[in-house]
Amino acid sequence: MEAPFFNVESGYLEGIVRGFKSGILNGANYLNLTQCETLDDFKLQLAATDYGNFLQNEPSPLATSVIADKARDRLIQEFNYLRINANQPLAQFLDYITYSYMIDNVILLVTGTIHNRDTQELLERCHPLGMFDSIGALSVATSVAELYNTVLIDSPLAPYFEKCLSAHDLDELNIEIIRNTLYKAYLEDFYDYCKTLDDVTSQVMQEILEFEADRRVINITLNSFNTELSKDERVKLYPSFGKLYPDGATRLGRADDPDQVRNIVELYPEYKNFFDLPVSGDKSLEDKFFEYEVHVNKKCFNQQFQYGVFYSFLKLKEQEIRNIVWIAECIAQHQTERINNYIPIF
Repeated sequence: MEAPFFNVESGYLEGIVRGFKSGILNGANYLNLTQCETLDDFKLQLAATDYGNFLQNEPSPLATSVIADKARDRLIQEFNYLRINANQPLAQFLDYITYSYMIDNVILLVTGTIHNRDTQELLERCHPLGMFDSIGALSVATSVAELYNTVLIDSPLAPYFEKCLSAHDLDELNIEIIRNTLYKAYLEDFYDYCKTLDDVTSQVMQEILEFEADRRVINITLNSFNTELSKDERVKLYPSFGKLYPDGATRLGRADDPDQVRNIVELYPEYKNFFDLPVSGDKSLEDKFFEYEVHVNKKCFNQQFQYGVFYSFLKLKEQEIRNIVWIAECIAQHQTERINNYIPIF
């Protein structure tokens, strides 16, 4: 997309999101936070950053759950500001970003409905970015079939359900199979949509979404060992794109243990270090995934006049919130020897 045309429609919001990105905590901020001895000190140090006095009305003793909720609320306000002011096709791109949260909310609602949980309690636990108009109709759903017919069919996720799941499937299939089936359909759809956008957006989002697909392939494979999931069923859950696709995914579909997964993944230079985990156990495979996710999302900001920065900003801020909560938990539980086991961003 040529710069003048991009700036007419989305230049202002790109400037805003790059301004938001400049407020992400840096190494000096983290150094100050990790030296705090109490959560009240932690609160004061956060007040000196872009977070400002977002905790000023919270009484002591401060709970880490409150810090997490307030930080997330602040991020959602920033993201919603971008959505409200976006024109097409940026508005549709931002909608696509929210679909992953909708899937998580739907899985939460389906699980709760199956186990006869209070519907209002379930709605309160849903992620705000994953709310949609018909989700309020959940209060009248008393069974999974009713949930499917009254809520899900009218949601933005309806095409994914119609493509791969039925009300019977929701009642019978393992909930994680449902989650991974929906994510497969969503990621493939988002990937195809990004190809219809300008060349720069398509390029940066291709790298980001291919990693997301590959991460799911690796996790699905590792989590399927010692379960009833057959190899054929496992392969059906793999997204049909990514650096591992098709050869790596085919080989992972035949893997029988974690060592075989490691040997296959290490053939790909980008992922070679994923399984180089310290003996001390201070870092997990999930941490390696988060580190690489930060890497690809930081790279996205090197390109101008493209929509990928909106996706990357949200993902980097989510990692920042995980870091803040980790440090706060270590302070609250006096586990200062583990306080530096966060994922640095800048």
